[in-house]
Amino acid sequence: MSHPTLNVLIIGCGNIAGGFDAVRAKDALPFTHAGAYRKHGGFSMAACIDPDMQKRKAFHDHWQVRQAFANLDATQHTTNQYDVISICSPTAKHAEQIDAAITLKPKLIFCEKPVTTNVADTLYCVQRCEEEGIQLAINHTRRWAPDVLRLKQELSTGHWGQIRSVVGHYNKGILNNGAHMLDLLRYLLGSLNLASVDKPVWDFWEDDPSIAAQLHSESGIPVYLNIAHASDYAFFELNITTERGVISMENGGLNWRIRRTIQSPDFKDYRSLGLGEVIDGEYSMAMTNAISNIYNAITNGEALASNGYSALQAQRLCEQIKVAALANNKKIRKVG
Repeated sequence: MSHPTLNVLIIGCGNIAGGFDAVRAKDALPFTHAGAYRKHGGFSMAACIDPDMQKRKAFHDHWQVRQAFANLDATQHTTNQYDVISICSPTAKHAEQIDAAITLKPKLIFCEKPVTTNVADTLYCVQRCEEEGIQLAINHTRRWAPDVLRLKQELSTGHWGQIRSVVGHYNKGILNNGAHMLDLLRYLLGSLNLASVDKPVWDFWEDDPSIAAQLHSESGIPVYLNIAHASDYAFFELNITTERGVISMENGGLNWRIRRTIQSPDFKDYRSLGLGEVIDGEYSMAMTNAISNIYNAITNGEALASNGYSALQAQRLCEQIKVAALANNKKIRKVG
């Protein structure tokens, strides 16, 4: 059985497009679109787009892309030439670029998150892709990490017993990084309902504050969204307290800490948590698995692990949290 080669257009030539992998060892697992396309072997990088000439040339040369354009207008004659279009540009440009990409009639668009800056535009993009028969994959990376998939299975089958509470930590914006956490929480726990929000903290983006919030799952599990400050350090961690132990995702998923219940060595008839173990995570495999999933989605109908609708649900929560926090903050200022 033959395996077709799929042509790729990459929009945006920055770090997530290929920059992170350009300075890493060639045998390292890829963190970028270009790195993962090359590793897979079933894709050909047909073209790239970036308005910055130096960045465009460096990307074109390093990844040996066949053509390089300054903007999407230059690709108007290339309809039906690209099977996949990767959108790796700043979020503010996504809505316009997804709309333009649709006119090129690819089989699939692979977009960085957030999909767009607001729910209305994201919904429009999701619906337009569906109307045109174009698959839309969104890079909520942890949906492709093998250890996260195993954890979901373990939680759903009762391996850890009852889930008592969940705490997610993030910084650098409720939409930019909070969406990753909320998508991960929804993936593991199902639908979430907002209970309360704290005040917004502008720790990086002028229009996207980080916001602490309390939510709960449909089954009543309390979920706490806590924040750190982006000026201190990058922070993306998850703690799941269960009947049989505590599971902690650390360092964005590059490590996990597992603590199981034991008979207390100090107090008779008490159960406690063991010191546990720290194990290597499999987050580094996420982009490789994402591109494999995309290839299989196009060639044999495999379902996408992360799509426009799953991203839309996470973004709706982000927007709900932000609107509530800004409204509360306005009331506090008026009272003060």
